[in-house]
Amino acid sequence: MIQVLHIAAECYPAAKTGGLGDVVGSLPKYNTQAGVLSAAILPKYDLRWINNQEWVTVFEGTTWINWQPWYFRIQQQAGNTLGYPLFVVDIPGLFDRPGIYNDPSGRPYGDEITRYIAFQQAVLEWLMSFPWYHRPRVLHCHDHHTALIPWMIKYCPAYQQLAPIPTVFTIHNAQYQGAFSWRNGHLLPPYEAAARNLLDWNGAINPMATAIKTAWAVTTVSPSYLFELHQNSLGLEPLFRQEWRKQRGILNGIDVQVWNPATDPAIQHRLEGGKIAEFKAQNKRALCEWFGLPEDYPLVSFIGRLVREKGADLLPDVYRRFIYAGARVSFLVLGTGENWTEDQFRALAHEARGRFNAVLDYNEALAHQIYAGSDFLIMPSRVEPCGLNQMYAMRYGTIPIVRAVGGLKDTVPDIGEPDGSGRGFRFEQFNVEDAAYAVYRAASMWYNDPYTTAAVRERIMRVDFSWENTIEQYFAVYRSLGAYIEPMLPASAEGSVDGVPKTAITEEDLPITPPRRKTAHRKRVKA
Repeated sequence: MIQVLHIAAECYPAAKTGGLGDVVGSLPKYNTQAGVLSAAILPKYDLRWINNQEWVTVFEGTTWINWQPWYFRIQQQAGNTLGYPLFVVDIPGLFDRPGIYNDPSGRPYGDEITRYIAFQQAVLEWLMSFPWYHRPRVLHCHDHHTALIPWMIKYCPAYQQLAPIPTVFTIHNAQYQGAFSWRNGHLLPPYEAAARNLLDWNGAINPMATAIKTAWAVTTVSPSYLFELHQNSLGLEPLFRQEWRKQRGILNGIDVQVWNPATDPAIQHRLEGGKIAEFKAQNKRALCEWFGLPEDYPLVSFIGRLVREKGADLLPDVYRRFIYAGARVSFLVLGTGENWTEDQFRALAHEARGRFNAVLDYNEALAHQIYAGSDFLIMPSRVEPCGLNQMYAMRYGTIPIVRAVGGLKDTVPDIGEPDGSGRGFRFEQFNVEDAAYAVYRAASMWYNDPYTTAAVRERIMRVDFSWENTIEQYFAVYRSLGAYIEPMLPASAEGSVDGVPKTAITEEDLPITPPRRKTAHRKRVKA
């Protein structure tokens, strides 16, 4: 029986634009390795990884949006190759199109409200077909795309049989709340009249606010981010303060089986025998050869979305300050985003050949190589709920340069800390001067104190950011809600092979389908 069902718009490797996909792709895997069978479900997008999988239809049904029927299928990945059951909701006409949120030209899809209401209703229709004793013990919803589920199962008559199931809502990014006008209120399923006020926030339907009001527990992806949301959350500050009793900040982990310098197939040279200096030098050499950058300069890289939230618009001026002053530092950028920022980087790559280069694309394999070959990773974020890139970088011996916000503050103590706990370079204010000074400090250490540079690299590579340290905190949240979350599968065996933890869970431990029950309007299909 699936104990925890994670419901989200993204799940790596099926669909990912950022940290949400990484987290949802890791949590059920490590929950299951701990013996608590967990699964994930997301929409079936027209994406390469999804199209290359074999899918088994386990349920068929119809959901209604504004009196229009939408046929859907619930499908499961055959073989459970990810280490946990992965399900997709196939809704022809809504999600069978390229991209996750945007079309190939980068424009957001205009029917997002209909798409995600239909997705949430389809998930609930599927769960309604389960016998009550085989339903998940926790519904874990992620971000605004699934934020109406806690409200629907409490106040929509069609789904109230699910109301006893505890709901947990995790906020990965409160900048995107999914708010829409009451003019679109007719797209919602029928609900109790008294529940209308739970949908409203400042005169609009706000799914994130609704989830904060109605979910049994609310978590954020780092303790510092939860504190920041109480101070600045785009108008939700009073609500966060009001609902503080059910909130908890839990720092994300990373998948150390995927992000492992000793076994990573995406990098040119793997870590062998603990020879960190050799590992870094070989991968930097490959990176610099590819992009025409000097090996004898410190290499500062940026990986991520080129959007305001990530502070990417600050970087062109920071880089120009060093390049035009003749400072011996080189820079590399990987990512896509806002047109203005992309154009700035294109221009800079033309102006400063040999000192700067950019790949304006999403390339997961190249990201691994950049983590392995760079000396420093810069993250000048305006907002950073948790941040995973700084953890990936440290795993590969790349020292982070970060603005002290959110999860960056929680994971990167400054190198100047007197207790010797420093892992990187921090700056407080979002401006060119502070960011440039942090880069200057990093470059100065690289040139003038190679012993400290080597010691910091060794220190950060020993930091344990694995999910094993995090999942018990989620289990504690589930149990505090009364959910009976206990290991029912054999937990992962201790030990590792080439740095990859063993697992005792086999394909037989992961059933293809839950128990079947026929209903008048919900049709289950034999696998």
